[in-house]
Amino acid sequence: MIWGIIRRKLASSQSVSRIKHPAIRPRGYGQKELLSNGKGCRHAVGSFNYCTTLGSQCCRAYSNKPRREITAMLLPEYFIPLRSRSFSSDTGDLVDAVVPFMGESITDGTLAKFLKNPGDRVEVDEPIAQIETDKVTIDVASPEAGTIQKLVAKEGETVEPGTKIAVISKSGEGVPQAAPPSQEKTASQPPPPAEKESIGKGTTKTETSSLKGTEKTLFPPQPAARAPSSPPKPSEPQLPPKERERRVPMTRLRKRVATRLKDSQNTFAMLTTFNEVDMTNLMKLRSDYKDAFVEKHGVKFGFMSGFVKAAVSALQYQPVVNAVIDGDDIIYRDYIDISIAVGTPKGLVVPVIRNSDQMNFAEIEKNINTLAKKASAGTISIDEMAGGTFTISNGGVYGSLLSMPIINPPQSAILGMHSIVTRPMVVGGNIVPRPMMYVALTYDHRLIDGREAVYFLRRIKDVVEDPRRLLLDV
Repeated sequence: MIWGIIRRKLASSQSVSRIKHPAIRPRGYGQKELLSNGKGCRHAVGSFNYCTTLGSQCCRAYSNKPRREITAMLLPEYFIPLRSRSFSSDTGDLVDAVVPFMGESITDGTLAKFLKNPGDRVEVDEPIAQIETDKVTIDVASPEAGTIQKLVAKEGETVEPGTKIAVISKSGEGVPQAAPPSQEKTASQPPPPAEKESIGKGTTKTETSSLKGTEKTLFPPQPAARAPSSPPKPSEPQLPPKERERRVPMTRLRKRVATRLKDSQNTFAMLTTFNEVDMTNLMKLRSDYKDAFVEKHGVKFGFMSGFVKAAVSALQYQPVVNAVIDGDDIIYRDYIDISIAVGTPKGLVVPVIRNSDQMNFAEIEKNINTLAKKASAGTISIDEMAGGTFTISNGGVYGSLLSMPIINPPQSAILGMHSIVTRPMVVGGNIVPRPMMYVALTYDHRLIDGREAVYFLRRIKDVVEDPRRLLLDV
């Protein structure tokens, strides 16, 4: 009836112009009337849906009366919605946890293990997984606080920076809940087939048990006949069974260390020279001032700071040991960054003490203490291990008496420290007990001659045996 009135009114109009709908655009949500101002018609559209009414065009008559009646007939109470579609259903509740940037020289890593499971609650920046790289272990932190909805990647996969490994729900909705253990156990253990068959035939459990007992009585189990085993051939070695062996894949750090050490042996013409150091004076210096040192600087006074200072002095006396071969050139470096080899449960790492030549004993001890803790905890960064011009390896802490260390590429030499052993020594014509340490210098003989290597190691010995040389620079 409504549209009949409209058609009759439009038929009486002298001229009618048709105006198309303007483009439908989302606008602020709210109940609005359909407006007609003589120039066109507009739909009132919410921010989440839109409606299409009967007819695809609005008509406007130039006479005043039809225009008013049309306007009255097109009020919102006459709307007949035909369809509705959602513009967006994204609530922003789900957040992806991705692999972070791992360093300039690292392009991928291995997903070692997940620290969280689906359904676990996590806070902002809380580690949810660990990535093993060629150098360090990196944590993947949660970008938002919420609940782990699902794990996308699997342990052991190779991942790159930006790879999504987990989905976190900020509200915790839609997270699968683990079934109680009792229900899981019940569901995973179906009834025995014998019971199912007896139930289907109408046999009770008591009858089934009695039948089983009768069957055992009438037909007792016979011992299985053993197949005759042929004696092993005398020529074949008796190897232990495979069940007593365990095959564990190498970690990326272990594979990287193995590759670098083998490359070092294949590249450098390595030669090792030895000497022994009398530790009496350095040990006395430590014993006299260890309490005052801890009280003032907050760290213990160890032997490593003395050897670092001695190495800095020796590198200044023999700068070729601090140099490196690059193609057909020799690069002499006017700075000294000492690398300290640290053994960790996951492998060997070598953090670097930057600008060691500008530090005193206390600053060196603080840096060594901080880097050693980070290396043991697996939180050391790539930047803290990059570079280095000379390496010191202290195998004496493990009880090593003598060894030949391998050069840490691309450096040209490495100093090996060993355990302190009291041995009889001739001092001033008398045989006296002295705390002695063997030291070893492995160097690249392509760059460093034997004379420079011996002088370098001799300078280490002189400074450690008489630390006053550092004060007087002699």
